[in-house]
Amino acid sequence: MPGTNPAEATRVVAGELPDFPYLPELPDRGPGADLTGRTAALLVDIPVEVTPRGWRLAERPGRDLLRARSMLSSDLDVLEEVLDGFRGPVKVQLCGPWTLAATLELPRTLNVAIADPGAVADLTASLAEGAAAHAAELAKRLPGARIVVQLDEPALPAVAGGLVPTASGLSRLAAVEADVLTERLAQVIAATRDYTVVHSCGSATPFGIIRAAGADGISFDLSQLRRGEEDGVAEAAEAGLGLLTGVVPALPAPDAGAGSPGRGGPAGPGDGSAEARVAAERAIRLWRRLGLPMETCPEQAVITPACGLAGASPDQARASLTRCREAGSMLAELIEETGEEPR
Repeated sequence: MPGTNPAEATRVVAGELPDFPYLPELPDRGPGADLTGRTAALLVDIPVEVTPRGWRLAERPGRDLLRARSMLSSDLDVLEEVLDGFRGPVKVQLCGPWTLAATLELPRTLNVAIADPGAVADLTASLAEGAAAHAAELAKRLPGARIVVQLDEPALPAVAGGLVPTASGLSRLAAVEADVLTERLAQVIAATRDYTVVHSCGSATPFGIIRAAGADGISFDLSQLRRGEEDGVAEAAEAGLGLLTGVVPALPAPDAGAGSPGRGGPAGPGDGSAEARVAAERAIRLWRRLGLPMETCPEQAVITPACGLAGASPDQARASLTRCREAGSMLAELIEETGEEPR
């Protein structure tokens, strides 16, 4: 989410998504509030520090790590207060093991951790332990909630495809084999039960690897989905996985006017309802294109923004969440209303 005020962001999330709130991330606050730093604060016995290039494994805990832990703890305090008495699913986002290994530098070298299989193994074990403790802490604070852990893996396609650059930038690190990718991801998923989603919002999302790792749901940007990847989505749906389908724009379109929410500025209720319907119809078209039973769509599909909202304005971020809620509530009605594919 945009901004630097955790209480304000959490109230917006809880107000717009009363049935499925989440713990907001506010990277505008600086190092420690970003995806890598926030998750690194949970690592067990693996300290980190900030460098001019980003985060690096360190020899001992320092003030960078203390700052990250302090921000996360205060964010949990806010969430506990805002969601006091809440019963239902609550989502928390963490950096997945492969994206963490692709963004944390090794000490005494500029290469990232995936260059060292031993470092990846240690990071994964530490993350699994820290993520389990984090989920348990959240469950303790919100005893009536069902904890959903989302592992953000934007770098997973690059790791799988051998596209992560070396320290010099002149070559690429070797692709990691699919069985190793699956094994490490599965290790963290197994530790974060009871419900785990893996999010990858770029192109070439490895649906098969995520499904094989034991994820309960997959979150993806529908606009990035290529024709050859639709079979992987269908197989995931047929296996009973939830599909968190990114169909609501996370950022304004470059050529959009100022009257469209999520596309340049807030709009009136009529415009918003129309955009919500468009989003719902996109999810329904995907379901029909994949040949899936339409009655499963409202149960398995969750309408989400295409990706994170940190680059949007506060009004745009709120509008995007509103569209997600409205679109989700329309799914069953639109499916019943239209026997044919929505135009």
